Amino acid sequence: MAQFHPLTVKHIKPLTPSSVAITFAVPKELIQTFDFTPGQYITVKKELKGKELRRAYSICSSPKSDCFTIGVKKVDRGGFSDFANTKLSVGDVLEVMPPEGRFTFSPSEKQKNIAAFAAGSGITPIMSIVKTVLSSNSKNKFVLVYGNKSHKETMFYTELAKLELDYPDRFFAYFITSQTQEDNSLFGRIDSSTVNYALKNKHKDTEFDAFYLCGPEGMINLVSDMLQENDIPKDKIHFELFTTTEILDDMPVDAEGQTQLKIILDDEEFSLTMDKKDRVLDAVLKENIDAPYSCQGGVCSSCIARVTEGKAEMVKNQILTDGEIEEGFILTCQALPITPSLTVDYDDV
Repeated sequence: MAQFHPLTVKHIKPLTPSSVAITFAVPKELIQTFDFTPGQYITVKKELKGKELRRAYSICSSPKSDCFTIGVKKVDRGGFSDFANTKLSVGDVLEVMPPEGRFTFSPSEKQKNIAAFAAGSGITPIMSIVKTVLSSNSKNKFVLVYGNKSHKETMFYTELAKLELDYPDRFFAYFITSQTQEDNSLFGRIDSSTVNYALKNKHKDTEFDAFYLCGPEGMINLVSDMLQENDIPKDKIHFELFTTTEILDDMPVDAEGQTQLKIILDDEEFSLTMDKKDRVLDAVLKENIDAPYSCQGGVCSSCIARVTEGKAEMVKNQILTDGEIEEGFILTCQALPITPSLTVDYDDV
């Protein structure tokens, strides 16, 4: 099971009035531990006001041996993103879990044409993928459609503009702004017309090998539906949610009673009794069992485990494939027990 490691903040760079890029130094003995595939994320642990907070942030730098960078947009008051944007300093030490995640790109010798649609802070994993696509093969091409309120609120705007200059024949960025009219950008939001503009107009003769979608759930669903309507196979469409729609009616029909829950974690077994109306991860954390987790909202994949006895039903799932679900994998932060006994194995992942 992955553990947290203390890493020192090496550099902090303002990106917009409400976001920063934070670079961590990686000591020699942890270089292999923090080796990552473009598109992965790390989890940061910090105690604020007596409460432990865990937050997942995508890595936005290309793979390096001695450091990596994350982008943090301020989305809360008094939470970690607020702290990171207003109080975090170079030299501070944070507890960081090694990289994980499935929203990834692996370079190959074969030419790849990649397209991505991002909104807001959804650009962070895309940045790592863009850099790797362009640097790994001199024939690779990348098309990016990126939506924000304005250029001022666009994370990595200057860096993306520089990539356009560095790779004029291989990198194409289309900026979409919803609140201000900007030069060299389209006005509005990412919608069906935007998808058609990029794929059927500007790049109608390009056959893309993969599509990466990252941002709010609504945008991801719209773009994914449009791609499939244009005969793009689902296995070419990769997505990562940065926000998700809450499901209010999230209880199974039979939510009464209790379940005898057995947890296998780090080669140890833990037994407890939990209410069927509670989610597995919540019940585990109440017992002070140090199970892996980050977002607790079904957005990341930190809390994945395998059901080896009994059955659990997930409130929502935007990460696991049908095949993985058939193999017994669950997101424990979204899983409700529906049998009298349930065994969940965090080690068998």
